[in-house]
Amino acid sequence: MTSQLPAITTDSELTATLDRIRHFQAQLLTLRQAETDPAAYRLAAAGFLAELDRMQAVVRDYLTAPASKLAASA
Repeated sequence: MTSQLPAITTDSELTATLDRIRHFQAQLLTLRQAETDPAAYRLAAAGFLAELDRMQAVVRDYLTAPASKLAASA
């Protein structure tokens, strides 16, 4: 089972998560250019890709919830 990230509840948390996504993507690009063995790259990238998937799911959840719902739960 994958660990869940905390829900995003504010636009500033969204911005921080989007910044973190960009950072992980940049790390993957660097790794992709440096690692010449495809099997080693897949192994090294797996954790980054799993975390990117989790972060993107939390962003999607935040962006699909109406702002009024988020304000009511805060």
